[in-house]
Amino acid sequence: MEIINRIPRMISIARELRSEKRRIGFVPTMGALHEGHLELCARAREMCDTVIASVFVNPAQFGPNEDFEKYPRDLARDAELAFTKGVDLIFAPALDDIYPEGFSTYVTVEGLGDRLEGASRPGHFRGVTTVVNKLLNIVSPHFAFFGRKDAQQVILIKRMVRDLAMDVEIVVVPIVREEDGLALSSRNVYLSADERKAALVLKRALDRCRTLYNGGERDCSKLISSMRSVIESEPLARLDYLAITDTARLDALDTIPFDQPTLISLAVFLCDTRLIDNIVLNGEI
Repeated sequence: MEIINRIPRMISIARELRSEKRRIGFVPTMGALHEGHLELCARAREMCDTVIASVFVNPAQFGPNEDFEKYPRDLARDAELAFTKGVDLIFAPALDDIYPEGFSTYVTVEGLGDRLEGASRPGHFRGVTTVVNKLLNIVSPHFAFFGRKDAQQVILIKRMVRDLAMDVEIVVVPIVREEDGLALSSRNVYLSADERKAALVLKRALDRCRTLYNGGERDCSKLISSMRSVIESEPLARLDYLAITDTARLDALDTIPFDQPTLISLAVFLCDTRLIDNIVLNGEI
């Protein structure tokens, strides 16, 4: 069990592991680990010989009015939790190593990063794809594990990996939820008791959509209207966006097809805390 801070050291270890024919599993995180992250680590442990998790709070994916400065940071706690799930190495690089002075190279997935989350958080996905690309280059994993809660992020990263012919397989792990259905998120700690209770409105809206779909409803405008009414019934909730799209191009749909995966995604503010959630109908992303 080792915490690695320097890029050259991480690259050297990754090369050695590959030379030994060991399958490397990689779990990129921003720390503040919860059971959702730990499920990624557990899945990596099942599939791989060596599991590496990164802890790096990436400033490039935060907007000017977002919570970069107050984002939870506790590397010792994160490392302890990760090691309980079989993580072998923690890669925790310094900010100046990931973004050295004069850094000017970015990765952008055209056409996918400026809608949904990207429309609400301009520049967010350029920051995500850039840092994930760099981390994958450093760690050189055979498999990289991402949670489906960040569905649009997963879709962008899969496209980036395909388009750039990167030698890694992206493994998508289902959303991990609290017993009452709230999707786990590092930002849940910001919620007051009343906001935490109100946050269940996200899952209720998605459940309403699934129930209507299972009952035969395919008209997206009707499904969106019904979900919107659920969100608006909660006084502490403010809807950011609500969308029904395909999972390839994230194009808005008029009707849910019978034979293709469909992403139902939403973002909601609970006072100052913004949460996201989603379901996928007809398959997975």
